[in-house]
Amino acid sequence: MAGGPTQGGAAVKDVTTASFREDVLVASTKQPVLVDFWAPWCGPCKQLAPALEKAVAAAGGKVKLVKMNIDEHPQVAGQLGIQSIPAVIAFEKGQPIDGFMGALPETQVRGFIERLVGPLTGGADELIAEAEAALAAGNPAGAAALYARVLTEDEANVKAIAGLAKIHIDNGDLEQAKGVLSLAPPPPPGRDADPLIAAARAALELAEQAASLGDVAPLEAAVKANPADNQARFDLALALNARGDRERAADQLLEIVKRDRQWNDDAARKQLVQFFEAWGLMDPAAVAARRKLSALLF
Repeated sequence: MAGGPTQGGAAVKDVTTASFREDVLVASTKQPVLVDFWAPWCGPCKQLAPALEKAVAAAGGKVKLVKMNIDEHPQVAGQLGIQSIPAVIAFEKGQPIDGFMGALPETQVRGFIERLVGPLTGGADELIAEAEAALAAGNPAGAAALYARVLTEDEANVKAIAGLAKIHIDNGDLEQAKGVLSLAPPPPPGRDADPLIAAARAALELAEQAASLGDVAPLEAAVKANPADNQARFDLALALNARGDRERAADQLLEIVKRDRQWNDDAARKQLVQFFEAWGLMDPAAVAARRKLSALLF
């Protein structure tokens, strides 16, 4: 239809009462057909449409999507007992076999379609975007489930590997994080590891170092008692970072650089670089510490 929604780049077909038998009942003898019952005035219908079309496109032709405007063609919806929209009914072999009502999120729409045709192969970018949104909303468990879902379809997806590994690291599940990172494909010859994977590995190494240090208080006491104790200050930086106190962690290492740049084969500067890698180069703490480090070195 002109100006209508698309499915994999092609217009989604409008179905009428007259064409319903051919376009749905007969067509469903070859593949499942989803009928999206909607109306132009229905806001939730407009919210559902993009998620529905993406999920159908990800099915790679295993399922067909058509739309029926119930304002213009109310008879079929009435016969099926549909009293609210949006409503999606799946037909197979000429019979309605499943359905849902309401503007479901894309993950649930995908799950509905997967019940019909099996795992979908597309949509990894959308799932990763949802996982990142879940993390930002404080829902790491939901994000982990989404990353894991991507990996069931593409076990070498570096964004999903790095994201899931980071969640395990943040939860203290370091062995789980190692297992996830083992899925990462090796870089091509002569190339560095993917930055996301490198950052996750750096975060894992930092977490392993911090796990052996124990409480912060004794380290802080040791540094206070002897400000020249670079090893205690170095260990304090690792412990502070493990607790998310990035600015203070960086400041401890910067103090070592200021006092004795060559201490332990330039260990403080090297550790700062690892912090930057684990945090992300544009993390505010990394940006601030890198500026201070440059002032000390140059």
